[in-house]
Amino acid sequence: MKHPPVSELLAAVSRFLRDELLPTLSGARAFNLRVSINAIDLARREIEQQGGADQRERLRLAKLLGSDADLETMRQELCERIARGELTLAEPALGEHLRSTAIDRLAIDQPTYSAYLAALGRSDGAKASDDRKSEE
Repeated sequence: MKHPPVSELLAAVSRFLRDELLPTLSGARAFNLRVSINAIDLARREIEQQGGADQRERLRLAKLLGSDADLETMRQELCERIARGELTLAEPALGEHLRSTAIDRLAIDQPTYSAYLAALGRSDGAKASDDRKSEE
């Protein structure tokens, strides 16, 4: 028997908790359930979006650094070059990389955050993270 993808299972659990259980609770229990729902939603977004975000970051870093190393190695190299003053925000590609990386991270961590929505040119939270997914 084939199971649905994990992200779909998490979405269904989140929907059930939010729509069916949460309205029956109040006080600390309702608060704790909202925290749990947020954690489930974050895990779902990580599963759905992190691979694409890492791939885009790796491509940007490879171009910026002229390297073909793994992502963690290139992140470390970027930090070292910035610390030594070899890369600064005077380099447009660095600013674009940092902005794009932050936007990808916000799409996962805080997709309804007003600064994230502003960066996307939106004023609502409706499926804002889907925009980043479609760029993969």
